[in-house]
Amino acid sequence: MSDRSFLDWPFFEDRHRALADDLDAWAAGALANVDHGDTDAACRSLVAMLGDGGWLRYSGAQGDDTLDVRSLCLIRETLARHDGLADFSFAMQGLGTGAISLFGTPEQQEAWLPKTRSGAAISAFALTEPQSGSDVANSTMTAERDGDDYVLNGEKTWISNGGIADVYTLFARTGEAPGARGLSAFILPAGLPGFEIADRLQVIAPHPLATLRFTDCRVPASAMLGAQGQGFAIAMSVLDVFRSTVAAAALGFARRALDEALKRVSTREVQGKPLADLQMVQGHIADMAVDVDASALLIYRAAWLKDQGAPRVTREAAMAKLFATDHAQIVIDKAVQLFGGDGVRNGMAVESLYREIRALRIYEGASDVQRVVIARQTLGAM
Repeated sequence: MSDRSFLDWPFFEDRHRALADDLDAWAAGALANVDHGDTDAACRSLVAMLGDGGWLRYSGAQGDDTLDVRSLCLIRETLARHDGLADFSFAMQGLGTGAISLFGTPEQQEAWLPKTRSGAAISAFALTEPQSGSDVANSTMTAERDGDDYVLNGEKTWISNGGIADVYTLFARTGEAPGARGLSAFILPAGLPGFEIADRLQVIAPHPLATLRFTDCRVPASAMLGAQGQGFAIAMSVLDVFRSTVAAAALGFARRALDEALKRVSTREVQGKPLADLQMVQGHIADMAVDVDASALLIYRAAWLKDQGAPRVTREAAMAKLFATDHAQIVIDKAVQLFGGDGVRNGMAVESLYREIRALRIYEGASDVQRVVIARQTLGAM
């Protein structure tokens, strides 16, 4: 069993502790035998399971509800520890409709949030473009006003749930000003004329990813989220909430790697003694434990601050994501090393974790981008 002592930290309330315990018990049973053979089918099944279990109600706030970032982080950490694709499926329900939760009209929220929070609809967040990557302000996809519609042209790529989503939150240039001030956000149902899945992308840890292409795709003006030209601010506000949860997923992977390593070194013998008796092995375990706790402290500080009403936690969330994702990679690599040849054998938990963790250091702001954010925030405070 993973260490649970962190739940006694003052960042949490009793409701958070109950949530973590209940979800851990549910995941141990429900996720034990999920078939990952067909990634698309597995994600659809996982979204339905998470909806039936009631866990997706945390993924989006409606009406007077608010997004509780500590709950989001605890859910992602717990799911990631049990099943990386389950974490992905939960996360995208939140990220995909985060803008609707935060900026949608009551009508927009009513149209989609009951569906995504029940698992009846799958959501996606369409921000990245082939040429702009992390440089969101230089997005080139256009949305031109034509009467009561906007006409979309351009491409999005590396879109999680691309090809299986029922609804996309999409960002396009409406041209009020150059750079960040000229973007707007839209809600797009799948299947619109002129909207096609141009390519399905294959990666080292299978997830549903796609390139989306829009050719004279019409959406009604009522599909716009917030005001025209507010898209960049909306995207950054959503990432400000969900960036800490990426760190939490990395923490879940790291905790699982530490758990697996502890079992390995306690049961594997060398020259008649457990590996755990070797001083070098103890050094690795110590480093892994420090990285796990340090990550957790940064993550739940950022989540707690946001839940206390901080308008932005850009610096804190960037620190959490940078440290937790980079150090989860280190923790998992140490676990693989402690397993020896078994560590790289397909089907072993640590081998799967090794493939899962790498993408978290890239998406929702690569590690080097987080360093730039932290530096600018720190220098700006002088």
